[in-house]
Amino acid sequence: MSVLSQKTVFVMDHTLAASSGVQLDMESFCKPRVTGGTSSLAHSSHYISVQPVVKSIWTCAVEAITEYCRIVWDTFPGSRFIALTSVGASAVERLNSWHQDQSLNAIMQLLMVLGPARPGTADLLSGCLSALHNLTEATPVQKQKTPPLINKGRIVVVTRLHSDDEAKLYYQKFCDLVSSVNRSVCDENLAIAHVQLVLLSFIGENEHSRVTTGNLSGGGSGVSGEVVEMQCGSSVAAKLCSLVVRHYNLASTTVTGIPMKEEQNASSSANYDVELFHPAEAHAATAGDSSIRSTRQDTDYPTVTLKWSTPRTNASQELHQCSTAFRITSVDVNSRPSSCLTNFLLNGRWVMLEMPKKTPTQHTKVMSHMLAAHGGDIYIHTLLTARTVLEDPPSISEGQGGKVTDYRIPDFAQLIRANVLAPYGKGGLELGRAQLDRHTKHWPITLSQTALFSLGPSIESLTKYIVQSELTDEQVVDCKQVIFSLLKMEVQGDSLNTSHVRTKGLKREDQYKAMWKELEVFLKEHNSSANHQKVYECYLHCHNKESSSGSFDGMSSTQDSVNIDQALEELDAAAVQSRRRNGGSSKRSHSTDSSHNGHKKRRSSYQPLGSSSNSKGGVSLLTMMMQKIKSTEDKSLQFAGRLKADNNVTKLYANFQKEKDKEDGSMRRK
Repeated sequence: MSVLSQKTVFVMDHTLAASSGVQLDMESFCKPRVTGGTSSLAHSSHYISVQPVVKSIWTCAVEAITEYCRIVWDTFPGSRFIALTSVGASAVERLNSWHQDQSLNAIMQLLMVLGPARPGTADLLSGCLSALHNLTEATPVQKQKTPPLINKGRIVVVTRLHSDDEAKLYYQKFCDLVSSVNRSVCDENLAIAHVQLVLLSFIGENEHSRVTTGNLSGGGSGVSGEVVEMQCGSSVAAKLCSLVVRHYNLASTTVTGIPMKEEQNASSSANYDVELFHPAEAHAATAGDSSIRSTRQDTDYPTVTLKWSTPRTNASQELHQCSTAFRITSVDVNSRPSSCLTNFLLNGRWVMLEMPKKTPTQHTKVMSHMLAAHGGDIYIHTLLTARTVLEDPPSISEGQGGKVTDYRIPDFAQLIRANVLAPYGKGGLELGRAQLDRHTKHWPITLSQTALFSLGPSIESLTKYIVQSELTDEQVVDCKQVIFSLLKMEVQGDSLNTSHVRTKGLKREDQYKAMWKELEVFLKEHNSSANHQKVYECYLHCHNKESSSGSFDGMSSTQDSVNIDQALEELDAAAVQSRRRNGGSSKRSHSTDSSHNGHKKRRSSYQPLGSSSNSKGGVSLLTMMMQKIKSTEDKSLQFAGRLKADNNVTKLYANFQKEKDKEDGSMRRK
């Protein structure tokens, strides 16, 4: 429990006798209830009305401090200690210590004996010095620990500041006092590891702000500070709740929809809300869910809204699977809904609280918390909402994300099997981590994020071999064959077998463009050896791009040129067969020729290789391709009329005219 909230000392300025401007109606205390037909004392001729009483700033401060102590001791009984120190015009008085009764009744008795505030000027630094000496004393919990816990604490100075400069001056002098006290600590006491100074400035209801609420800087590593201004009146309660929530890491839960009968009309009922404070760990499971959190008016802390669930009569006899249980306390302890809820729970009843749960398909409700009393204290229990080991594993549709069919579930199973850790001696963990890093350099989770891995078995050998640390010559050949087969599919005009979101509905050229782009990224990220470089350079050669390592060496260049030359011959032969096969249908032939012409046009738009290749007498891929296309066109049979044409003009049906002239000549001879 090495936290600042383990010990808190209130240094109270007993000279806050100024009026707060808040009136207290005394008629509500003196007026009796009307019974039957008898007249009340208020309507008697001898009744004298009581004038309202105006509270002093000291009274408002005492009310705030007692409410602060009530929330702390209801939530952390016996583990959080609070001491009071009064600073008057002439003396500093310790009202209690860590070993005395830490309860609200004891504090109220001490403040009653202290009496009302008296005008004067209080020496707050003397009160801070007394509070620091109080912090060096060990609490009962610290004495039980061996070695004792780190000594931390908080000092809250209740006063009335006039400017920000005054607050900074107090803070600077307080830092000097902390250093002085730590140097003079004896063996029986504990040095202060960290202390927080909270300057709580009270002003009247109708007064303007004098200081700026915020943190104080410049105190060093062992001192921190903040200034909080409270205006007397209705805003004190909200400010106080925000302060205690921040100091003790509390959370707020609003139980909504509590059915309760009306006080004036017992035959009707209404739903009420009750706000509760408890440690923030009770909502640790829903820390990131903002749908069940809201902020009340005039407060700066969120509250979790949970709905009342009608309890069953045998709920107290059931066993519920709980993960945590924390004490609770009502924010407005004197309200009728809070009192009824408290009495309902103390009588042995249990209340289940519902939390809305959103899933991708529906909105359901889940029992997330439970209110129950044990030994006279009320607890909030956090129920387990997750699945247990006895239940079936959850479906992927129950989690966040897209469609179930969009995930690469079979590929992920293969990734797991390929990266199972096994005993391998020294360095096995590093090898396994390196292999997992290689396999996940480029691994899209869903099919909608990839245009390459959705091709299936056609690229399986390439994706399987490239992720390895080393490649054999046979594996290099297989990877190149995959690249050539993809290029062959593009030349033939085949559409990619992809139905995912990324390329669905796109043109064939756009589909191939996305696929080639992702393949280049995939090969570049796994270019870790000489054989990997060969595969990458094969891709670059096929797309007429510069290699990242410059020009190829002589032997490698010759071999790759031969391989690419053979691949292009196969591609050209496949294109010719495709045109001949589709020649029977004019529509399909026109579509195939258009695809081939579009492909030829797109290929011709590529730029040739760099000047380094031409300077060595090499031929660019574009030149090779154009030569192959031209040779194919030369081998095709030409139209006989075009061969006999004179200036590209051919007379149609020439033989028909000759036969006609011959017939006319024979007729004349007869």
